[in-house]
Amino acid sequence: MDLILISAAFVAGFIALKCHLPPLVGFLLAGFGLHAFGYTTNDTIIELADLGVTLLLFTIGLKLDVKVLMSKEIWAGATLHNLLSTALFSVVLVGLKVLGVNALASMDFAQLALLGFALSFSSTVFAVKSLQERGDMNATFGTIAIGILVMQDIFAVVFLTASTGKLPHWYAIALFALPLVRPLFFRLMDKVGHGEMLILLGVFLALVVGAGLFELVGVKPDLGALILGMLLAQHSKASELSKSLFNLKELFLICFFLNIGLSAQPTLSGLVLALLVLLLLPLKGVLYFWVLNRFKFRVRTSLMASFSLLNYSEFGLILGGLAFKMGWMSDDVLVALALAVSMSFIIASPINRKGHELYQKSAKWLKEQAAENLNHRDQRINPGHAQILILGMGRIGSGAYDELRARYGKISLGIEVREDAAHEHRSLGRNVICGDATDSDFWERILDTANVKLVLLAMPHHQGNQIALQQLQARGFNGQIAAIAEYPDQVEDLMESGVDAAFNIYREAGGGFARHVCDQLKPNFNQP
Repeated sequence: MDLILISAAFVAGFIALKCHLPPLVGFLLAGFGLHAFGYTTNDTIIELADLGVTLLLFTIGLKLDVKVLMSKEIWAGATLHNLLSTALFSVVLVGLKVLGVNALASMDFAQLALLGFALSFSSTVFAVKSLQERGDMNATFGTIAIGILVMQDIFAVVFLTASTGKLPHWYAIALFALPLVRPLFFRLMDKVGHGEMLILLGVFLALVVGAGLFELVGVKPDLGALILGMLLAQHSKASELSKSLFNLKELFLICFFLNIGLSAQPTLSGLVLALLVLLLLPLKGVLYFWVLNRFKFRVRTSLMASFSLLNYSEFGLILGGLAFKMGWMSDDVLVALALAVSMSFIIASPINRKGHELYQKSAKWLKEQAAENLNHRDQRINPGHAQILILGMGRIGSGAYDELRARYGKISLGIEVREDAAHEHRSLGRNVICGDATDSDFWERILDTANVKLVLLAMPHHQGNQIALQQLQARGFNGQIAAIAEYPDQVEDLMESGVDAAFNIYREAGGGFARHVCDQLKPNFNQP
């Protein structure tokens, strides 16, 4: 059976990839297809799926700035959307019951409100994977979406704890001492090096210390993994640890999506209700956009964040399973939830993939905020007298900035999507501002680019560099453009797209290393 599951997941994921859909859509369809042939989920798949979600939340925590959660637009925005969407969905579900939808006939108002509450959440797993695949995790709209999802996860934990009647043990108060142990965790991360021991430490901290410790005191394990990741986020190896756990987490998450399909037995009444619930999905997106727009974000930021959250959540299935066990929900409704969650992923995938294009087409119909009223994250950008723009101030962008400064002086401006990283660069004396170079409005926010003669595309994701290149070309930029790439085919793609120079970062690193050795050591070799 394991061989069949692996084969089906690979084939379906590969087909989805070739159809320009995320592989997770293929994994979902593989689960439904296998279920139709009589296969069902088992304890192993469920266990691996749970491990994947736990590691996902841990890696989210590693990248999360607590200050983001404390900002008004995150905690207030998430709360406002949750209340409005729950109320709206509850009213619509009552209307569907009155109209005679069979699956809802036996549910009273409180149970319908519970279903509306479950539908108000968005999928952390789907949103994070979509943002990671596009390289938008650190974009303004990406950090907003993640912040809202984390708040929703907290709401979910509180509700699950209250609904089951299981309060945390009295000694759960000891969890508040975890920040005091953080120096010990930091020391461990310093000592384990950069290889397999770092990965093993990450798994240990996520599953044993985080999830295990929280479960021991009666708190949801996934919340423990998230919080422990947040405690480690300020360590210098946090990003490296997150990248090291990436493939392991992705492998386990395949089981998560397979499990959704394998757990559902589609019925006609369940399918009808799922389709009706899907009709509510645009309303959910409109509410997200309205709420974010109230906090003075630009149209593009509000719209792209709404696209990332335009789905139903796996939490709905967890809540549905709990309600089913307690007799609050029929099996038809549980099936409808599973189908609605799965189909929302399928619908949201192409929308997220085409998000930039959809924004460009719809922006003229949406009213933009006045420049003076914009949220501080979306303010206008003044490049000053910069002649070189470096898009992406990671290790490569920073190295390029320092080299160009040594050669030509202070004529460069770095663009970094993360505010904390931009602040750190400025503290080191670099001229760096915060901005999203893949944002089609980013260039509109720049007051004057007449002095810019050279742009370096140094972002870590190929798609991000491609999008930035398209934005430059759309604005008729006449200067020179150079870009980095990880693979030879990406270099060819960039050259065909119109960059003046493209460099394979691994080949250039090797060549730079050799030049540095020769310049520094001046070895005396015998000529052959």
